[in-house]
Amino acid sequence: MNDAIMTTTRPRTLLSGMLRQPIQDAKGNQIGVLADVIVRLGPEGYPAVTGLVARVGSTAVFVPAVNIEALDDDRVVLDTAKLDLRPFERRDGEVLLKEAVLGHRLIDVDNARLVRAYDVAIDSIPGGWVAAALDVHARPWYSRRGHGAHAFRDWKSFEALIGHEPSAAARSRFKRLRGLRPAQIADLIEAASSRERDDLFEHLHTDPELEADVIEELDDNDQAQVLKARDTADIAAVLSRMHADDVVDAILDLPQERRQPVLDALPPTQRRDVLRLMTYQDKTAGGLMGVEYLALGEDVTVQEARSAVRAADAQQPQSLAVVYVVDDTGRLAGSVDLVALLRADPAALLRDVAEAEPVSLVPTDDIIEVVNVMADYNLLSVPVVDDTEHILGVITVDDALEEAIPEDWRQRERRTRSS
Repeated sequence: MNDAIMTTTRPRTLLSGMLRQPIQDAKGNQIGVLADVIVRLGPEGYPAVTGLVARVGSTAVFVPAVNIEALDDDRVVLDTAKLDLRPFERRDGEVLLKEAVLGHRLIDVDNARLVRAYDVAIDSIPGGWVAAALDVHARPWYSRRGHGAHAFRDWKSFEALIGHEPSAAARSRFKRLRGLRPAQIADLIEAASSRERDDLFEHLHTDPELEADVIEELDDNDQAQVLKARDTADIAAVLSRMHADDVVDAILDLPQERRQPVLDALPPTQRRDVLRLMTYQDKTAGGLMGVEYLALGEDVTVQEARSAVRAADAQQPQSLAVVYVVDDTGRLAGSVDLVALLRADPAALLRDVAEAEPVSLVPTDDIIEVVNVMADYNLLSVPVVDDTEHILGVITVDDALEEAIPEDWRQRERRTRSS
């Protein structure tokens, strides 16, 4: 993990040391105490200090950054003795470091986990100050005063969860999280508190495709909780971007009275696929299969098959690991994996390069049979056929593993990714 102590030659002040320190005017007279530091988050770079919250008597007032002469661990010096004594009100885009960051959890983007901010390092730069680094390691009580060996890491390694942030700012900064896989973001959500989840989904809502991918990766209970809190149109919008087999599971986890309205709101083609899959029992080959697969005729050339794989960019990559070959009547006649397809003569016909009589399952086969067949034959996917050998769907190895891995194993893995 990237836990190295961050070093810098710039003058550095710690937020924990500054809080409740006196604020002095240019003559050294105390005019208040420091209550918080205000920064503005941007799409790139470090958050700039735009002002302070000063406590004057019982009132919190705003001190603009242009009036700050010095920021130290033991005092704050202003270049003026005049303060606007109107009560402080946070403006859009402003983040208070003590209120919104210190003691709160953030996303450690490098390590895809939630961590808690125990201190913020504020660096002096030409023209002002920036929040430059975070200490995300708890320290013993006896070392919390003074600098000590703080394990500070660059601010840019983290994503703050600021729910009140304007959507435009959230959208521009959220690109750092797009480097994580949907499953990793789903793990973060499953480890998050209710408030943290709200903040994460506020970010995700700016990217509907990614939001759907993440919801698709949530475990059943968390997915149901997220969807039940939304209205029918919003649920249908999310499900319309998901794969049909996952949509079936999501709809069946909704309350009975909400299922039909959501089904009615789905696009017609997807609704037809979902209704067909819903006729199969859970924990069976029929219940596990998806309807995305690539089946081509025996007289198709290898080159044409490669082109068909490239053109199927809307399908899951897992469903394209094997190309299925069907005869003139549509019956399953063979299969060829992607590696074999790449190695074969481009002019060869699929009937000549495909493996004849591929292993298949029927819809009523249970999960144990599914897993055993895929393990015994080292399959990345396996077709499910009807009694006339026509393909009904395909089970990919990721779907089989998801059903085979015990839930407590997945819970244990998630716990190790949060702190």
